[in-house]
Amino acid sequence: MLNTRLRPLAFLLCAFCVIPAGAGPNDALHLYANVGYGHDDNLLRVPDNSPGFDNTRADSWWEREGGLIFDKTYSLQRISVVAKVSKFNFDHFKQLDYDGKDVQANWFWHIGNHLEGKVGFNYEQTLAPYTDFTSDQRNLRTARSQFAEGAWRFHSSWRVRAGFQRDKYDYELVQEQYNARTEDAGELELDYLPRSGNTVGLVARRVKGRYPYPRQINGAFPDEDFTQDELKARVKWTVTGSSSIDALVGYTQRDQPAYGPKTSGFTGKINLTYQPHGKMTYTGSLWRDFAPLESTAVNYTLNNGASLGAQWDATAKIRVNADVSAERRNYSAAPGFNPTGDLRDSLRTGSLRATWSPRPTLQVTAGAAHQARTGSPTLGTSSFKSNSVSLSASAQF
Repeated sequence: MLNTRLRPLAFLLCAFCVIPAGAGPNDALHLYANVGYGHDDNLLRVPDNSPGFDNTRADSWWEREGGLIFDKTYSLQRISVVAKVSKFNFDHFKQLDYDGKDVQANWFWHIGNHLEGKVGFNYEQTLAPYTDFTSDQRNLRTARSQFAEGAWRFHSSWRVRAGFQRDKYDYELVQEQYNARTEDAGELELDYLPRSGNTVGLVARRVKGRYPYPRQINGAFPDEDFTQDELKARVKWTVTGSSSIDALVGYTQRDQPAYGPKTSGFTGKINLTYQPHGKMTYTGSLWRDFAPLESTAVNYTLNNGASLGAQWDATAKIRVNADVSAERRNYSAAPGFNPTGDLRDSLRTGSLRATWSPRPTLQVTAGAAHQARTGSPTLGTSSFKSNSVSLSASAQF
């Protein structure tokens, strides 16, 4: 007999397969529905050798999601909107139950043959991860993003682009409100566009961050605002017919007076894609990035990471993806903190998932994932392991 937990998923899958087609593939408006089931043997990332909250480490959950997708081009203007609402229910940690929201709206504008750009906003409400935060309480994170950019191709081989983006993050849990921040980023880019279709550019970027709820450091509440300046080269290049590179690398300087002197260094990310003739596609990434760390003990983190991925198009309807990544996080001590041990930890992740598309608008996905952290006692982070599985079915109408 089918497990009672999976009956709703099986019922919905059968219903999707027999429901007559609604909107056609070329229609602008589509309705979207998704149902999923997941299980994690360490949902709250409890440290190794710890019994967990309520002597429980594992939990399962159901996800139901619905929404609409709108995408239409009016002459040279394209409007794209995705709006979804979801409901998550957990079996044991019921206090984590929440309603999710996800809205993405974009206007891709064009004026003549030389001016183009994008204006839009994103809104997301979801459960914040527990990777670096120990609690069994619900902590919803709300992220808002507003952006506008424009590009002028003033020559057949040259383009200039300017953009601005504001990101705002808020947290539901009082203990996590010091993470709330607003980041304003402005950038200017000059690109060289050869006839091959590749791109080589220079990007200047400034980010100003503001924290409305400063943390207590050494008995005071310092202003934690920061300014980060970047100068990087962008390269998008098709090396051969089957391989390409997408890189943004250069120099970053971060100034956050509350944590001492300025920090700077080489940062960036390189993405490689290799797609030989056949059914396989391989990807790889390398990155080195400065990132703020929300802690009273350390200044910032310098992340060094690498990832590998492979996609196998087994048939016209079945796709299999495998991904692995590893990241080492190096920390710098804040003023007044004298560490006596290693100020590093690392994260390793791996996932395997298979997607079956019996119809162009119907997808069934099954996956498994593993995450592990090697902690640093000096930082107060502990080692943990987590294994999870998921099954979902989604459809557009």
